[in-house]
Amino acid sequence: MFDATVDRSGTPLCEMRDMQKAFGGIRAVDHVTVDLYPGEVVGILGHNGAGKSVLMKMLSGAYQRDGGQIFVNGTPAEISNPRDARKYNIETIYQTLALADNLDAASNLFLGRELVNGLGMVDDPRMEAETRKIMARLNPNFRRYSTPVAGLSGGQRQSVAIARAVYFNAKILIMDEPTAALGVEETRMVAELIQELKRQGIGIFLIDHDIHQVKALCDRASVMKNGRLVGTVKVDEVTEDDLLSMIILGKNPKDAAA
Repeated sequence: MFDATVDRSGTPLCEMRDMQKAFGGIRAVDHVTVDLYPGEVVGILGHNGAGKSVLMKMLSGAYQRDGGQIFVNGTPAEISNPRDARKYNIETIYQTLALADNLDAASNLFLGRELVNGLGMVDDPRMEAETRKIMARLNPNFRRYSTPVAGLSGGQRQSVAIARAVYFNAKILIMDEPTAALGVEETRMVAELIQELKRQGIGIFLIDHDIHQVKALCDRASVMKNGRLVGTVKVDEVTEDDLLSMIILGKNPKDAAA
């Protein structure tokens, strides 16, 4: 879903330059460079063990990099833990979503960052009101505010997790296989959420191994194999077979055309 309106003429919202990470002498990420612009979705694509999750975990602060640099809006960013990442408005939407199943949407949205009233008590009405406002922007069809999230559909749970990140000023989202195990309608819901995030200028790194989803949801795809970057392509300029060749054979269609 390449978006020609994305402006790539200026400074990237985020750039990971020459990133390196090894475990026990095995190079999980080997001199990889990727970037992301406001309002863009970049798929990080590859087979299991390609290094895509390790790369994104260095951006999220879950792993510390062995080498390379991270830039946010052109400024070097020192990220050694998730708290550092949040200082740079980077949030991660994990595949497991990290939601408290017994709590409702508002309680999950503000979990650990609860709003309080003048008496220092948790302000439940205000948290619900804020949740309704952010949901009206992201998913106007969401209605189950008092239901514990365990009773929500997969797409609705994604809505809550995304709303939590956006409410706390995320500008860069890392999404880990957001449509995994979702049905057709819930996948459509997530696609609509991603389009709304793009309209708000939020940049998304989308980790996936599903070529169809990357073609459907992303503007560009950065394909990895064995810890290395095969290449970054605009999804409207390549076929699914091209992407498959990049994943399996490590061949960039740009090289073949040169």
